[in-house]
Amino acid sequence: MHRNTPLRAALRASTLTMAVAAAFGLQSGAGGGLGWATAYAQAEQVRAEIGKPLQAARDLIKAQKFKEALAKLREAEAVPNRTPYENFVLEQMRASAASQAGDYEQAIKSFQALIASGRLPEAEQGRYAANVAALYYRAKDYGNAANWAARALKSNPGDQATRTLMIQSYYLAGDYAAASREALADIQAAERAGQTPPEDKLQLLANVAARNGGDKNAYIAALERLVAYYPKREYWADLLRRIESKPGFSSRLALDVLRLKLATKTMNGATDYFEMAQLALQEGQAAEAKKVLDEGFAAGVLGKGPEAERHKRLLALATQRANEAPQMLKNAEAEAAADKDGNALVRIGLAYTALGQYDKGIALMQQGIAKGGLKRPHDANLHLGIALLRAGQKGRAAQVLKTVGGTDGTADLARLWMRVP
Repeated sequence: MHRNTPLRAALRASTLTMAVAAAFGLQSGAGGGLGWATAYAQAEQVRAEIGKPLQAARDLIKAQKFKEALAKLREAEAVPNRTPYENFVLEQMRASAASQAGDYEQAIKSFQALIASGRLPEAEQGRYAANVAALYYRAKDYGNAANWAARALKSNPGDQATRTLMIQSYYLAGDYAAASREALADIQAAERAGQTPPEDKLQLLANVAARNGGDKNAYIAALERLVAYYPKREYWADLLRRIESKPGFSSRLALDVLRLKLATKTMNGATDYFEMAQLALQEGQAAEAKKVLDEGFAAGVLGKGPEAERHKRLLALATQRANEAPQMLKNAEAEAAADKDGNALVRIGLAYTALGQYDKGIALMQQGIAKGGLKRPHDANLHLGIALLRAGQKGRAAQVLKTVGGTDGTADLARLWMRVP
């Protein structure tokens, strides 16, 4: 992926390790070889000439001498006229020894022989198929890993470790459509159940979108889910960058993008703080400009370096205008009431909310919207939603923000404001 994308890999190493370990676990039927087979011992027996090397192999497995155990199992295999039951016990122990010796090819053959033996109940066949899937995964044969995981899930559909392995195998095999389909199904199932979807599956969805022909809309949709459930700074930064770069996104919304950056703690150093303060002053939002600068200075971002004096001059200007704002807004309010349209009332109302006068400001904005004649109605409702959020009225804010339309970025920003924690 592009270097400025934080989701560089959909598959985190820790997630893979846990998923493979859980699926691989040699899902305790092949762990000690003879142990599982004793269920059949009352009806079938292992002859002494084959039982002796099998017992020696079992002892070597317990001592973690897996290659030596495989050698003993070859001795058992050399005994002629083995019964189906003796073959079953032999392959069971060989599956255990080979998998732990790192001989994945032999382990896969042994597990497949056990599954084909007809001696396993369906649920056990599913568990053994999951082991085959995990072995193929370890051997980096991701296509077969996905196929065997899918087979295992037919017997044990609730095996989440194997399901995770299947999705990851689809992804690593380059079958992005299947990976996306299965990951999305799990995400939607969690959402329907009122649960938080796993972060790794949301990451995978984003990465599939990025790789699969660069589907920007699908990538943004995945990022929006990520910030909804895991509101990390890197996800928000990537999302806002993607939204702002969408075709048709209006440059007039630069201040609104910076407002979201400030709310999500994704401001990009002194440049963003300085630009936001300048834009706020240009929009008649002096109190907001001063608050932004105060935050930048408090964070140690502003007031240092070669631009330190510019920062201080802008702070002095913002402070002066913020001090003058109450009287200036009062005068402007009277003039706005006489206007034929509500544009000035909306702007003045937003400025009052930056002063902490939420009730007054929100009421003026609502009056302006009701008065009509607005140059940009969607902007007005977006700003009313922001004002309600400033006042801590998240429920009312969501109702207003849901009404915001437009194709130039206002609808996108309104939707993102509803994601802000």
